[in-house]
Amino acid sequence: MLLKDKVAVITGAASVRGLGFATAKLYAEQGAKVVIIDLNADASQAAAASLGEAHLGLAANVSNEQQVNAAIEQVLGKYGRIDILVNNAGITQPIKLMDIKRENYDAVLDVSLRGTLLMSQAVIPTMRAQQSGSIVCISSVSAQRGGGIFGGPHYSAAKAGVLGLAKAMARELGPDNVRVNCITPGLIQTDITAGKLSDEMKTAILAGNPAEPSWRCAGYCPGRAVPGSDLSSYSTGITLDVNAAC
Repeated sequence: MLLKDKVAVITGAASVRGLGFATAKLYAEQGAKVVIIDLNADASQAAAASLGEAHLGLAANVSNEQQVNAAIEQVLGKYGRIDILVNNAGITQPIKLMDIKRENYDAVLDVSLRGTLLMSQAVIPTMRAQQSGSIVCISSVSAQRGGGIFGGPHYSAAKAGVLGLAKAMARELGPDNVRVNCITPGLIQTDITAGKLSDEMKTAILAGNPAEPSWRCAGYCPGRAVPGSDLSSYSTGITLDVNAAC
């Protein structure tokens, strides 16, 4: 097992049709004790319980520093350590450039970018004390190509910010043996895109990809397991493309 006895915190993972939960399921199968953090306590607890008794579901808004710190305190109280953080929580809005309002901008950047910072800040003291840890930040192919099918320019900006933040954290945390890496997924069918991914959209995506992408979570999640495992002990500050694009 790649993650035997490791404690992994995954944000935005309560939806059973989302990338976060698919990652949580894979991590549990690889031996990790998984903590699911999402907005709704009942949904988080139900998702964690579906993985087995060893796992934990908690509620927190990742853009709220007090809630984030309280959740991490509960994790440490139960397990005593944190080995992996997956900054998965994020939202998107299909809004054109000139239609973006302040509230749209704040909402998207708060979850994806501020949430990544706050969650990372909350686990870093523990990882530093352990002299070990892995932080996996979920960016997006839209950060690299400048837009996507669903996300507006502010979503691309937020996810590009995640890339820069991850690289900066990797530099600072390297001496503490804490690794920070990014994954840039492509478009996939989850609750966010449910019923919206038309045949025409799929055709447009395929036209720009050298390989046919997988529309299922299972096609993306193996790429999320490796950065958290000891297999990537010599990898930090990387951007792992899991999107069939180049």
